[in-house]
Amino acid sequence: MSIEGEFHRPLGLDRTRQRFTLPLPPLSSLALTACAAALVLVSAGTAFQGHAPRRTVDVLAAPAPVPAPQFAVTSPAPVEARPLSRPSGPTIISPGTAGGPVTFRVEESQSFRQSPMVAHLPDRDLIEDSPYGPLPVRAADGRRPFDVYRGASSGQPATRIAIVVGGIGISQTGSMEAVEQLPAGVTLGFSPAGNSLDRWMQAARRNGHELVLQVPLEPIGYPTVDPGENTLTAAAAAAGDFAALEASLGRITNYVGVMNYMGARFTGEQTSMDRFIAELGRRGLMYLDDGSSARSLGKDSAIAAGVPAATANVLLDQSQDPAAIAAQLDMLEKVARAQGSAIGVASAFDQSIAALAAWIPAAEKRGIEIVPVSAIAYDPEGR
Repeated sequence: MSIEGEFHRPLGLDRTRQRFTLPLPPLSSLALTACAAALVLVSAGTAFQGHAPRRTVDVLAAPAPVPAPQFAVTSPAPVEARPLSRPSGPTIISPGTAGGPVTFRVEESQSFRQSPMVAHLPDRDLIEDSPYGPLPVRAADGRRPFDVYRGASSGQPATRIAIVVGGIGISQTGSMEAVEQLPAGVTLGFSPAGNSLDRWMQAARRNGHELVLQVPLEPIGYPTVDPGENTLTAAAAAAGDFAALEASLGRITNYVGVMNYMGARFTGEQTSMDRFIAELGRRGLMYLDDGSSARSLGKDSAIAAGVPAATANVLLDQSQDPAAIAAQLDMLEKVARAQGSAIGVASAFDQSIAALAAWIPAAEKRGIEIVPVSAIAYDPEGR
């Protein structure tokens, strides 16, 4: 909305003017000029207030001389749009440098988050073709998979809990139950060793779930203790060899980040973690540490490198006893209420899914909001 520079013709000046024959005082010219200026001011005020009824102004005598007002005619100032750094924030329409009156308008920008209508489809701008399949990468405009594929949350002040259920793709029954029985706020962790991953990815995204990929990292005792095919070793990462990582990353698309699968030795090696985290940052991915190793340098390395990161607080289903799972869920809620938020991890076992499906609605009634893990992660870019 802008102020128009068009003034209506002053009202009341189109009448036939009377001719006066009385002798004029010595300052007649100046007096008539002042009178005319006064009429212009009255008419201009009427024009700004709308089309008022016509009035006849009778001039009985010339008023005392007054200085004629000076009017400066200026054009409305140009405006410029300055988008804010946060894509979800407003765009402010503000005056240009020329000055002058202008109206401010606020417009909401679109979030980078993928539309739910196409959430099951990979964004081509975020894909790097490779011999291992489509690999995640930052788009040319700076968008990250972390920005585009993240799940929705209310953003309202609340005690927030993120729950990550891993092992999707290993058991077809467990995968189906996790995708269909758990609410959209639950994040699903996909195993690169699983089957029918693209099918489960599409089903999970259609149901509103955010996804992470569980990447096998070198554990203590490797290779006797073996996380499986394409395990990324500490030596390979320290040397900048990420072939094993790319083989895992290429198994599916539409995930916001990676989560370690095992990897107690790997996550405790500074050089290996620094280079691993740098590679994730280059691709626009988050690092989620499952909290299984007290020696892990994952979150510290990620924060130092400016990479989104989070660490799980509670392992929910180390025991498959329903009572034990319930006790761990109670612990998770206590941590969340003390800290404001917390992250729990579980696997796609029948008992775990059943316990979560029963606990989540009750927790929400107690004021807990179940959010995707990206909503709790530390994000240095703050988008």
